[in-house]
Amino acid sequence: MVAIKAHQAARFLADPEPRIAAFLLYGTDPGQVSERAQHLARKISERDDPPGEILRIDDADVDGDRDRLGIELRTLPMFGGRKVVRVTTGRIITAAVLKDLVASDDLAGVLIVEAQNLKPTDTLRATFEKAGNAVAIACYGDEARDLDGLVSEVLEAHGMGIERDARRLLIDRLGADRALSRAEVEKLALFALGRSEITIDDIDEIVGDASELATDRIVNAAVSGDRATAVNELARTIAAGDSAQQVIMAVQRHLQRLHRVRSELDAGGSLDDALRQLRPPIHFKQRDAFAGQCRKWTRGDLDRALAATADALKAARLTSELEEAITERLLLSLASLARR
Repeated sequence: MVAIKAHQAARFLADPEPRIAAFLLYGTDPGQVSERAQHLARKISERDDPPGEILRIDDADVDGDRDRLGIELRTLPMFGGRKVVRVTTGRIITAAVLKDLVASDDLAGVLIVEAQNLKPTDTLRATFEKAGNAVAIACYGDEARDLDGLVSEVLEAHGMGIERDARRLLIDRLGADRALSRAEVEKLALFALGRSEITIDDIDEIVGDASELATDRIVNAAVSGDRATAVNELARTIAAGDSAQQVIMAVQRHLQRLHRVRSELDAGGSLDDALRQLRPPIHFKQRDAFAGQCRKWTRGDLDRALAATADALKAARLTSELEEAITERLLLSLASLARR
């Protein structure tokens, strides 16, 4: 059919054409891709009475049954309505598999595909843009006007308003990932529950800078041994436009602070005293997690981790085109050290 550009997406998705059988949502904002796919699936399902069935299928679901996706899309639900099948591209659900489905003319259900950012020459994107019954929709990071609408949507649902200066500060602190931004505004609304208006003090208390928060999640996951979270959050951060080198430097700062406290403990000092002396101080919400990391990591392991981090930072600066891979390898090695 056509390619829907990022600035046209919201209007198009508000009233998608009934004849379209396959939708591709792709872009640099995985949160926006997922949120729009969810809303689109619900909107299509609710066209029917009774509503159609919504299925979520990924690689794990079709690993032992490669025909399942096609069968689901060609089968009518037992109780009526049109079946809506959401998938995410992966190792098994590839462009080749999806191309055959989009090209077929016997689909009883609607296919919604979620993908990462795709070049105009990418096979999957070209398939959806050229097919007569399909559409490709670009999803890029929220701009200020998009975030303003998101803030209004969430707060109005809770019956709340927000001061003008507080709105401006909140939008400045929200990031390019739609799902993370929505979660931050929802958290703010719950914090101010029972009041009619959000203030600047509320923002300062609850909402940190989105990119800093994302980096903190990456660092804490890695030094706590959570490989999956560290790598997934890194991918989201890079997709939102942040620098992988900034993540490495954040890791370095965190390890240096751990090393300082661990050295105090090894010298016979108390954990509480060592934490109290840190500057800038540990935020009270992060204190328990940081204290646990101080107990887990030995000074020898921290020495090795700091050396590996310095090497990774140097390599990333010399070969910036590989900085994401270098950062991911560093995070995985730190997580392995933490799990020993």
